[in-house]
Amino acid sequence: MEIRRTKPSELDAVMEVYAQARRFMAEHDNPNQWKTHKPLREQIEKDIAEGVHYVCTEADEIIGVFRFSKGVDPTYVRIYEGQWLDESDYAVVHSIASSGKVKGTGSFCLKWAYNQHNNIRIDTHRDNYVMQNLLKKLGYKYCGIIYLADGDERLAF
Repeated sequence: MEIRRTKPSELDAVMEVYAQARRFMAEHDNPNQWKTHKPLREQIEKDIAEGVHYVCTEADEIIGVFRFSKGVDPTYVRIYEGQWLDESDYAVVHSIASSGKVKGTGSFCLKWAYNQHNNIRIDTHRDNYVMQNLLKKLGYKYCGIIYLADGDERLAF
């Protein structure tokens, strides 16, 4: 597996990975995290243009996608019912998804992110037990609750 920045020409393939992830989440008792339309195509286009969207590939096929950025993220400025383990500079992983075609894609992406910056913040929906279990397996610690710009609650790691 390899990770690289997403090319603008790959937007449709990326959106198909997100569509597959939404189907998977709905089948695993998590239909509300991304509902039927998130992440928004316009946001992914913006992330690609800013150079913060990445793909994970295997044999030139996109099997995973995510946003990775360094620096302060407004989503993580306030945390409730807990605290961050480390207040130093951090990087963030958002909108991580797998096509489901290659086992271990999510782990590979998160390990890559950690190798870029050893203080990672990430969040997930309360119903996303698959992601919560993956984060715990990789050594992430639950830190508290954050709220997205639209007011949706997320568990912060």
